Amino acid sequence: MKKIAFLLILSCTFLVHAADEAQAGEKKSALCTVCHGAKGVSINPEWPSLAGQHAAYLTKQLHDFKSGKTRNSAVMMPLVADLTEQDMKDLGEFYASLPLPEGETPKQYLSRGEQLYRGGDFKKHITACIACHGPKGTGNGQAGFPVLSGQQAVYTTLQLEAFKHGKRSNDLNAIMRDISKRMSKKDMEAVSNYVAGLH
Repeated sequence: MKKIAFLLILSCTFLVHAADEAQAGEKKSALCTVCHGAKGVSINPEWPSLAGQHAAYLTKQLHDFKSGKTRNSAVMMPLVADLTEQDMKDLGEFYASLPLPEGETPKQYLSRGEQLYRGGDFKKHITACIACHGPKGTGNGQAGFPVLSGQQAVYTTLQLEAFKHGKRSNDLNAIMRDISKRMSKKDMEAVSNYVAGLH
């Protein structure tokens, strides 16, 4: 009984702490809204929507942009240069607290996109995306796999290309670099558009 009570207190403390960080993150997000929108939904298809993304994943991306070693961006590096560890956590919690955007999948991408996402491509040795990103594209926060559902299709395609060509290397165990090397531009566009409408 004591263990259950302790776990309840611990989980409540964690939730309150996350809520406090989200509130602090909202105050710090003014500059972010220019590109990522007031509610974390980007108006430019080349920029990611952040709403509903896993907090730890967002915090890691900010770290990676700041170091500039595994994820390099001339736009993001100066913006994150002065962020503290707590700033990054606060921003991650804030965007994670927002509702996921809902996109659509154009019909021409539905068949191939679903095939790649749910079953991969055996002949091309492309692993099914569902293995890491889940049936609804909501990823796995604890494992570091991001939410893809509702993401900008153009942005997702650009990231797959960045992994393929070694411009981005902050993926766990080079999983995305390995998979993207086997994908054509059409494959990337199909699966990116498919997950944009996956709910």
